[in-house]
Amino acid sequence: MGDLLSTQRPSRLGRRLIQLYVGLALYGASSALLVEAGLGIEPWNVLHQGLAELTGLTIGVVSIVVGAVVLLLWIPLRQRPGLGTVSNVFVVGLALDGTLALIPEAHGLAARIPLMLTGIVLNGAATGLYIAANFGAGPRDGLMTGLHGRTGRSIRLMRTAVEVAVVTTGFALGGTIGIGTLLYAVSIGPLAQLFLRVFAAPSASDGGTVVAGGQPQQAILRR
Repeated sequence: MGDLLSTQRPSRLGRRLIQLYVGLALYGASSALLVEAGLGIEPWNVLHQGLAELTGLTIGVVSIVVGAVVLLLWIPLRQRPGLGTVSNVFVVGLALDGTLALIPEAHGLAARIPLMLTGIVLNGAATGLYIAANFGAGPRDGLMTGLHGRTGRSIRLMRTAVEVAVVTTGFALGGTIGIGTLLYAVSIGPLAQLFLRVFAAPSASDGGTVVAGGQPQQAILRR
């Protein structure tokens, strides 16, 4: 990874780093909006919220711990983390807790529904930002592609199986499932694909744009 970074023009590398960390921070912030709306959250955050209820830790801290544990699972799956992978573990959780500490409590559907919709759209934008930076998949997305590689099963099947498991476990522990969870599931793929094209990083070879591709992206976008 160091050789790759050293061969890139400073301006292009700087843009990609900004995309990565702004995207991860916005991802955590968007998750906080969904949590605050209370109308259903993303599959993995259902698990994080349930574990937070069980342990008394904040949802952001639980997200960091779970992300680190999932990252350890990459070892037997022979996945290789990147800067974005490690950064994802910490930045998203910190941004989630930080945003929850700052935003006021939402009361009534008139406030909660716009908060939910904003969270979903912002999550799609954040996903496009950090994936297009191309610094490596997040730990949970790498788990999907690793299982795909080891089992030969489709990414769609692996993602569905893992997310059903985490949602079911999280709900049993007290996580929130609702209309927001359903809307997120059906819209995050198209939204992320749209914003991937909007935020595509310039190509190092010809100055054009490149839409990030490959298995880590498919793990998120194939619904």
